[in-house]
Amino acid sequence: QVQLVEPGGGLVQAGGSLRLSCEASGSIFRINRMGWYRPAPGKQRELVAAITNSGTTRYADSVKGRFTISRDNAKNTVYLQMNSLKPEDTAVYYCNLGWATPENEYNYWGQGTQVTVSS
Repeated sequence: QVQLVEPGGGLVQAGGSLRLSCEASGSIFRINRMGWYRPAPGKQRELVAAITNSGTTRYADSVKGRFTISRDNAKNTVYLQMNSLKPEDTAVYYCNLGWATPENEYNYWGQGTQVTVSS
């Protein structure tokens, strides 16, 4: 059983910063990716940022240069540093952990944490 816990989130003014964290526990395959998603029009969720266990990162165009994703493999924890926040960044942010084996693909989600950016 895999569990993702996301403390953090909150209310911040436009231009401000916020840091999200997500800790995974349970039976986790050592080669994996962790990331953050948020709802988007026409989609269930869109990728905000992701990072593999080897440190390869990927960002949505809308957050490049403002958000930084990082992780601590020893703690199975991923972080999202969000700077220069905009009102359009307001959303529930969901932590994701996933990996693939030759037999199957696995995806786990956190409960979501609310980020509200006021103008």
